[in-house]
Amino acid sequence: MTWRPGLRAGIVLTVVVVTLVTTVTMALTTYHLQAGATRERFTAAAQAAFDSDTQQAHQFLVRSTAFKSVVDGVAEYMRARLGLTWALVNFTPTSGPVSVSRDGMYLPVAGTGSFPGQLPVSEVDEIRGRRGSVRYTVDTPVGSQLVIVGEVEPGLLLAEFYNTRGIDSELATLRTRLAAVAVLIALFGSALGVLAARAIQRRVRTAADAARRFGAGELATRLPVQGRDELADLAGSFNAMAERLGESIEQLRLKDQQQRRFVADVAHDLRTPLASMVAAADGLHSPDAGDRARSAELLGSQARRLGGLVEDLLEMSRFDAGAAELRPEVVDLEALVSDAVEVSAPGTGIPVRRVGDVVVLGDPRRLHTIVRNLVTNAVRHGAPPVDVTVDGTETGRVRVTVADSGPGLPDDLTPVVFDRFVRGDRARSRTEGSGLGLAIAHENARLHGGTLEVANVGGAVFTLTVPRGAVEHMC
Repeated sequence: MTWRPGLRAGIVLTVVVVTLVTTVTMALTTYHLQAGATRERFTAAAQAAFDSDTQQAHQFLVRSTAFKSVVDGVAEYMRARLGLTWALVNFTPTSGPVSVSRDGMYLPVAGTGSFPGQLPVSEVDEIRGRRGSVRYTVDTPVGSQLVIVGEVEPGLLLAEFYNTRGIDSELATLRTRLAAVAVLIALFGSALGVLAARAIQRRVRTAADAARRFGAGELATRLPVQGRDELADLAGSFNAMAERLGESIEQLRLKDQQQRRFVADVAHDLRTPLASMVAAADGLHSPDAGDRARSAELLGSQARRLGGLVEDLLEMSRFDAGAAELRPEVVDLEALVSDAVEVSAPGTGIPVRRVGDVVVLGDPRRLHTIVRNLVTNAVRHGAPPVDVTVDGTETGRVRVTVADSGPGLPDDLTPVVFDRFVRGDRARSRTEGSGLGLAIAHENARLHGGTLEVANVGGAVFTLTVPRGAVEHMC
């Protein structure tokens, strides 16, 4: 089974690995830079000493003529260089003894110390016949040696050996210190990683706990937003999601309540006309002609009432399904409102007052329905006189106001007057009306991109506001 680290372990491991890699890389880089600089300084000092010895040995030969050979003169000068290991290789017979090779190595004709095999033919021959010197490193019984070989006189080569033990010891100390520093930094970085992982894990656990509580139904659960990092963005997104989801759930709950109330109200409103129709149908069997006539009249009125209720229910279902169709055309609201008043309140003489340009682009059937329902509501539940005004003085919209002189709406009814099957006490005492007229008017206003509002100003005042050219609106 593959091991998968948790969030905390993953963060700690990541921090530790990054810290180790970074620290080791920095330590190795520092060591190589320091070691290179140290060895360069050592080599430069050795080269300077070697160049000085070759010049001084040459001058010593020029100033002194007491030596049998050039080899003896150079050897005498080099013996005065106390503490230095050196060797002479001679290829000129007139300068003294000549060096011979054995097993790929030249045997020195003079020198200090014993370094068998430290003068390889390949290295020595490289310097013969050209100016300058050759450097190479060899391992000897006394440690690593830097060897510098160069000509003192034609055919006479000087080799000096510089022990690198001190440098090696210094670099070993540097390695130890850098390793100790790397370990300390790695431990410190690991500790910081543990602390950071703990802080992040705490915030993640808080978010997970909030998600579990929210999923369990605690819709008021929110996360604290701290800082401006990614976890703060997560908390903000969670809170926004919780807010939207809570609103959606609340809307669904209200819709469910509304749906249950809707079903109950429909059943109640259907039961009354159906009961009346059943009673009227039974009355048709009466031998009395007057009873049959009254029953037939009652049956017709209740059938018409039932048909109107069914039509209103179908209209509301179209609004709920988003299938309500708007067919806009140019409408003169003054003529439309006058006709709606005449249809809904014939013979009442309700005046229609016009102000400004009242031409709009809208669906005449739906606008007619809105005004008809408002006027019918004012006549049935208000008191005369009823005043209707069409105001087109504003540039982008037209207002239609229907005001009665009745007692107005009760305070508890005003916020819900446009809900379905909402009726006042006076309306409940009557049989006419479905309780859907104002709800349908409100939905038609929204379909036009307008509004329908109510206020109590000396009676109930309903105001329809329709944009002049708004023909698209989402229900």
